[in-house]
Parts: sequence; structure tokens; C-alpha cells
Amino acid sequence: MQFAFVCTSLGLRRCACECLFFWRLYEKIEELRRYFTKGERALWFGSVFVIIAAFYFFDRSNYFTLFASLLSVTSLIFNAKGNPFGQLLMILFSLLYGIISFTFSYYGEMLTYVGMTMPMAVFALISWLKNPFNGNRMEVSVNHLARTEWRFMYLAAILVTALFYFILGYFQTANLVPSTLSVTTSFIAVYLTYKRSPYYALGYAANDIVLIVLWILAARQNTSYLSVVVCFTAFLVNDIYGFINWCRMGERQAESV
Repeated sequence: MQFAFVCTSLGLRRCACECLFFWRLYEKIEELRRYFTKGERALWFGSVFVIIAAFYFFDRSNYFTLFASLLSVTSLIFNAKGNPFGQLLMILFSLLYGIISFTFSYYGEMLTYVGMTMPMAVFALISWLKNPFNGNRMEVSVNHLARTEWRFMYLAAILVTALFYFILGYFQTANLVPSTLSVTTSFIAVYLTYKRSPYYALGYAANDIVLIVLWILAARQNTSYLSVVVCFTAFLVNDIYGFINWCRMGERQAESV
């Protein structure tokens, strides 16, 4: 009798814990639903659907790539809101994408994301956390660059481009010219992200276009990479929205000051 009572007690506690877990999960889902607008939710769900569909039609084997793509598109929607959590996801994506690029000898992509984008995402995360808008840590304060900062960025981009051109050439990187251009656009994007400029999204959009070209070239040899092309097309749409929303954020923040 005592044994039965103990078993019943344990069962009730476990049931209670499970109910509490699902209730908290429901609350978190509701918070996310309220946090994102209907348009943003539609953009995210649409992007996820397209990415999964492309994986089903063109790949069906590289689940690692699928996971990285879903992680990235999720980071983009948080970045579009100016939420530092997006930068945390970008750090993880940079590592995964570097591994994926290595499998096709895109050493430029690997070096760019692991050696530049990922460290800069760390600095951007710190910068965003240190500059919340009106104390709201879920929205970064939008910054506008001075002319001297733009000039420094252009000069640094030229130097980075020249340096990586020779580095990538030494490693016999596939499709050298677009791979080098990807480094340039990536540097501009991560620099502007660190500086909290709305134009960071245009930098990533330009990088998306370069990457679409790169992976189309890769898909000529292996059609499974068409899924990556579709992914970066979805990223392009998200980055364009990110720029639009950051412009809105900047206007709203300026009016509230």
C-alpha cells in the first residue's frame, strides 16, 4: 500500500512538472507572437517553408545545411527588430556556414565567416547590449555614422579586399573574384552592424546577391547546392525588410527623444 502511494505521488509530481513546463512554453510562444507583427511572422514562416521545400526538392541529405539555414533566417528576423539575440544566433550560424563552405573549397567564405563575421558578430553583440534604446534590451539604439566613419570604412574595405584577394588566391579558392567580392560585402555589413547603422542590412543584401551567384556556380557541379541558392534568396528578402524596419526604428526613436 505504501509503495502504491509513493508511485502515485511521484506520478502526480511529474504530471504537475510537465503541465508547468508546457504552460511556460505556451507563455513564451505567446510573448513571441505579440513581439512580432503579422507581417514579420508571415515573413519568417514563409522563409522557413521555402528553405525546407528547397531542401526537400534539391538536397534531402545535408541536414547540417538545413539547420544552419533555419538558424540564420531566424537570426535575421531578430536583427530586423534590433534585438541582440539575433547577433547571438549569427555567431552560431557563422561557425556552421564556415564548415559548409569548407566542404566545397570556398575557402574565402570559410575564412570570411569564421575569421571575420563571427568575431565581429561578437563585438556587435556587445555593442548592441551596451546601447539599448531607453533601457529596452530588446531594441538597440539606432546610430548614424559621421563622414569620417564612412571614409574609414571605405578605406578599410579596400585594404581587406586587397589582402584577401592574395590570401584566397594562395589557397586556390574556387571562383576567386566573386569570393573576394563576398569578403568585401561581408566586411562592410559586419562593420555597419557593429556601428548600429541601418545600412548594415543593405551590406548583407549585397553579400546575399554575391553568395547567390557563388552557389549557383557551385550548383552547376552539384545540384544539391540549389537549396543553398534558395536559402540566400530568402535571406535577401529578409535583409531588405531589415533595412526598411531599421529606418522606421530610427524615425520612431528620433521622435521620442
